[in-house]
Amino acid sequence: MMRARDVMTTTVHTVAPETSIADIARLLVDRRIGAAPVVEATGRLVGIVSESDLMRRPEIGTERQRSWLMRFLSDPQALAEEYVKSEGPAAAAVMTRKVVTVGPDAPLDEVAGLMEDNRIKRVVVVDEGRVCGIVSRANFVQAIATHGAPPRVEAAASDAGDAALRDQLLDKIRRQPWSQGPAFNVLVSGGVAHLWGAVRNDEERQAMVVAAQTLPGIRAVEDHLAVVRWNFGA
Repeated sequence: MMRARDVMTTTVHTVAPETSIADIARLLVDRRIGAAPVVEATGRLVGIVSESDLMRRPEIGTERQRSWLMRFLSDPQALAEEYVKSEGPAAAAVMTRKVVTVGPDAPLDEVAGLMEDNRIKRVVVVDEGRVCGIVSRANFVQAIATHGAPPRVEAAASDAGDAALRDQLLDKIRRQPWSQGPAFNVLVSGGVAHLWGAVRNDEERQAMVVAAQTLPGIRAVEDHLAVVRWNFGA
């Protein structure tokens, strides 16, 4: 049974409640992510800001326009909440406060059910009160592409062995000074490391491949990385 920890993206870019809307937008674009958890200085998760939370903004002229009749018929409380969401200057004002979370050991079928029931694209993985990963729809697709091939005739590494190799490789890559770019993910199946996500240049891509190739226990490397060049931040 696959669990959240087996597929989650562990490079999680978070923002503080006071982070400005412009800085949040730049983060989402720069890191090629669809949402950022909002975390207090203590590490407590208090919300999440996604692309949908930034759609109705005066900066781009998309704030909701209502006729006088609709304003008259609308609930004043709802209108006030809508105004704060549209005009708020920082994460605390626009974030979605009801965050769907799971633990690292949550079965993937449970995670899928939560995403379907709540009509969301991602769930935040929390371990002992702290954000440790995110499972998105893309992670499910990555898992299918990685684990969906027919089993090989020869003996393959056990699920426990694959999980340990994944943890080791993620830790190895995260400790490198060149790996501070956008979110990436690693899945291991039968001792074969599958690299997913975006990198900033060909050199970073090759470095990730080499990191996987030189990890004891990895039999082969499948490179699914995409080189994405952008204009924001390093």
